[in-house]
Amino acid sequence: MPKIKIKNELLPLVLLVIVLITAITLFPSNILRIILGLPFVLFFPGYTLMAALFPRRESVSGIERLALSFGLSIAVVPIIGLILNYTPWGIRLETILWSTAAFIFIMAAIAWLRRKRLLEESFGIEFTLALVSWGKGVQNKVLSIVLVIVILGALGITGYVIATSELGQEFTEFYILGLEGKTIDYPEELKVGEEGIVTIGIINHEYETVSYRVEVVFGDMKVDEIGPLMLQNDEEWTQEVSFTPEIAGEMQKVEFLLYKNGELRPYLEALRLWIDVRE
Repeated sequence: MPKIKIKNELLPLVLLVIVLITAITLFPSNILRIILGLPFVLFFPGYTLMAALFPRRESVSGIERLALSFGLSIAVVPIIGLILNYTPWGIRLETILWSTAAFIFIMAAIAWLRRKRLLEESFGIEFTLALVSWGKGVQNKVLSIVLVIVILGALGITGYVIATSELGQEFTEFYILGLEGKTIDYPEELKVGEEGIVTIGIINHEYETVSYRVEVVFGDMKVDEIGPLMLQNDEEWTQEVSFTPEIAGEMQKVEFLLYKNGELRPYLEALRLWIDVRE
C-alpha cells in the first residue's frame, strides 16, 4: 500500500500563518480570517512548541502530541497577551497577531534545527493509504471510521455556517485604560481639585457606521460629554478624559456611559472606577 510521509510539516504551517497575516492586513473582514484564525490561536502555537521540545519521533505519541498541542496553545496565547499588557503596545489585534506569529516562527525554527540533527530519528507525519481490512481489530476500525465521520461532519457544519453567514456577531468594544495606555494604574486616590485622567476607547464592530456619545458621571453629576462620534465598521477611537472631584469621600463612583445613535438609554453597561477623595 502507498505510504505518505511528510518530513517537514512545519513549512506548510508557517505558510498558513503568512497567508493569515496577509488576509488580515489586506482584507480585514473575510472568511479566510475565521478559517485560519481558529487553528492559529488554538493549535499552531502549541504544536510548534511541542515540536521544539520533543523533536524525536519516540518522545511523544501522535495522539498525545495532538492533544498537548491544543492544551499548550490555550496556555501560551493568554501568556502572550499578559506580557503585551505590560508593554507600550498593549493588547490589540495587531499586537496579538504579530506576537503569536513571531512565537510560532521562532518555535518552528528551533524545532527544524533540532530535527535536522536527529536525521532519521526526527518526528514526521506518516500515514498509509489502504482499504479497510476487517480481519483483526474490527471494533477499533469501526470506532476509527466513526471518529473520521464525526470530524468530517463537524468540519462540514462549521464550513456551512461560515459560508452562509453574511455577517459576524455585531458588537461594540468600549474600554478604559490607565496610565500609558494599559489596563492597570487607574486613578484610585485623588485629592479634592486634583485631576484624574484615563483613556477611553471605542471600536465599532456593528458592520455599519454608528454614531456614539460618551458621558462621564462623577457621583450623580455629569462632568463631561464627548460626541457625537461617527465611526465606520472596524474603526477605533481613543481619547484622554479627565475628571476633577470637588467633594472628599471614600469609594466615590466614576461612570463612563456609552450611547449609540442618539438613544436615551446607555447602549452598554457602564464602566466604573471607585476613587477615594482626600482633603
